[in-house]
Amino acid sequence: MKPVEIKPGVYWVGAIDWNLRYFHGYLTPRGTSYNAYLIMDDKITLVDNVKHHLCDEMLSRIKQVVDPAQIDYMIVNHVELDHSGSLPKMMELMPKAKVVTSPQGKKGLIRYFKKEWDFMVVNSGEDLNIGSRTLKFVHVPMVHWPDSMVTYIPDDKLLLPNDAFGQHIGSAERFDDQIGWDIIHEEACTYYANIVLPYGDNVLKALDVVGQLDIDMVAPSHGVIWRTYLDKIIPVYRRWAGNETDPKALIVYDTMWDSTRRIALALQDGLEEAGVPVTVRFLQTSHISEIMTDLLTARGILIGSPTINNGMLPSVSSFLTYIKGLRPKKRIGLAFGSYGWGGQGAKEVAAAIKTMGWETPVDFINMQYLPDEQELGTAKEAGIKLGEAIKAG
Repeated sequence: MKPVEIKPGVYWVGAIDWNLRYFHGYLTPRGTSYNAYLIMDDKITLVDNVKHHLCDEMLSRIKQVVDPAQIDYMIVNHVELDHSGSLPKMMELMPKAKVVTSPQGKKGLIRYFKKEWDFMVVNSGEDLNIGSRTLKFVHVPMVHWPDSMVTYIPDDKLLLPNDAFGQHIGSAERFDDQIGWDIIHEEACTYYANIVLPYGDNVLKALDVVGQLDIDMVAPSHGVIWRTYLDKIIPVYRRWAGNETDPKALIVYDTMWDSTRRIALALQDGLEEAGVPVTVRFLQTSHISEIMTDLLTARGILIGSPTINNGMLPSVSSFLTYIKGLRPKKRIGLAFGSYGWGGQGAKEVAAAIKTMGWETPVDFINMQYLPDEQELGTAKEAGIKLGEAIKAG
C-alpha cells in the first residue's frame, strides 16, 4: 500500500474500493478510488479523506511518508461521507491539525459528526501559506453540494477539485495516460451524467475560474489523475455543462407483450432513414445509470411504455423520476406506447417530457393492442419527422 508521488513533495495517499458496484443510484462496474493528497511542506497538509471502512489503507500510505501526528492542516473540500467518513478517526491521530473548509463545510461537518474541531473557515479567493507553497481556495457551490470548494497549488500547477473531473475507476494506475482516453472519457461521462448534470450552470462558472489558473495536473477525489488529457477533458466538460448535444437519438422503452418494442423499432427505422444515429435501450436489460451515459450527448430522447393499471410501467416511471432529478436540458422528446383499453401510459410519459421543458415537434404515439403494418408505418414516418428536427438542432 505505497503512496504515489504525483508532484515533488505531493503524494496520493488515498484508498481503492475494488468491490464497489453501486454508488448514488448507479452501477460502478470498475469500482472506484477515494483520493487523498498529502503535501509535505513546512506545514504538512492533508487534502480530503476516504470512506470510513478504508481509513486504515489511507493511514498505511500516510505513515510511509510522515507520522500523522505531524500533520498541521486537514483540508476538507467536500463533506460528503465518501470524502469525510474517516475524519473522526484521523482527527484523533492528528491532534494539532486544523480543519480547513468552507463556511458551509464547517456547518456540514458539525452536523455530521457533532464534533467541535479546530476549524479554519476559508472564503473563496483566500490563501493559506504552508511554507514554500501557498494554497488557494475557490468555492464552487453546487458542484455538486453547497459546501464544495477546490484547492489550487500554483507552485505545482496542481488543482485538487474534489468531485469535479472524477470518474469511478478502481485501478492500480494513478494517471490518465496509464488507462487511456477512451476508458477515462467513458467513465468521466458516466460520472458527470449521473452526479453533476443538474449543476451545469455552476460547472460553467467553475470552469471560467479554472480557465484563469495555470494548471498542468488535475487530481480529483475519484478515479485517476489528469496529466496528459487535460486539453481534451476540459472542453468536453464545458460541452456537457452547456447541455450541448450531438445530432443523434436515444430510444428507451419497456414492453409487456411486444407492442411497445415494435413501435420502438419502427421509430428507429424512421430515424435512421432520416440519417440520425440511434441507440436503443431496453429497461429490462439496461440499468438507468448506463442509459444516462447515452442520454448525456443525445439530442433526441424517445421514451416508450405500455399501459398497466391505467398508468406507465414502474420501470419507465423509475427512469423518468431519475432523469427528472438530473434535469437534462435542450432535448427533443417523444413519448410512445401501447395499451389495451385505458391508454394512460404514453400520456403520462408525454406529460413528464413536457415538465422537463423538452421540445416535442411530433405528437406522442399511442397504439392499441398489437400495431399492424400500417400503424408501424405511421410510427416510422414520425421517426423520420423527428429525425429531421434532431438534425436541425
